Amino acid sequence: MHVNPYNSNRPDNNDTTYSKVISKINKDGVCPFCREHISKYHKNPILYEGKFWILTDNMYPYQNTKYHFLLIHKDHIENFSEITTDSWLELQDICKLEINNRKIAGGSFFMRFGDTQYTGATVSHLHAHIVSRDLNTNSKNPILARLG
Repeated sequence: MHVNPYNSNRPDNNDTTYSKVISKINKDGVCPFCREHISKYHKNPILYEGKFWILTDNMYPYQNTKYHFLLIHKDHIENFSEITTDSWLELQDICKLEINNRKIAGGSFFMRFGDTQYTGATVSHLHAHIVSRDLNTNSKNPILARLG
């Protein structure tokens, strides 16, 4: 299973658009983050493409974020053990570059890997998030992300 429709429900958002997209991808039986499918399911432009990773804006950012980037491994891998040393180094370089270019003063970084029943991810393909709060919003609610 490439996607987990159960994890597409977000506690802070009643909009069902994301859940409907994940249900369609599940019916299609494909991984939406793999190279041959990403342009069909992910309409945001690729901001950076390296040898191992792509960086893009999340199409369905968490509420109250100014920035919500996805870093998606270009090969379909699902576990930490599959990440090479060179791939780790490139991930670090991309994160530093984007954080410096956007002058992001603070945020969170987390990676989803392995069985989606444990990670809270909707997509099993290994990917990471950079998330930074929008201080200009009137909301005092926290950014909520499903983790597990």
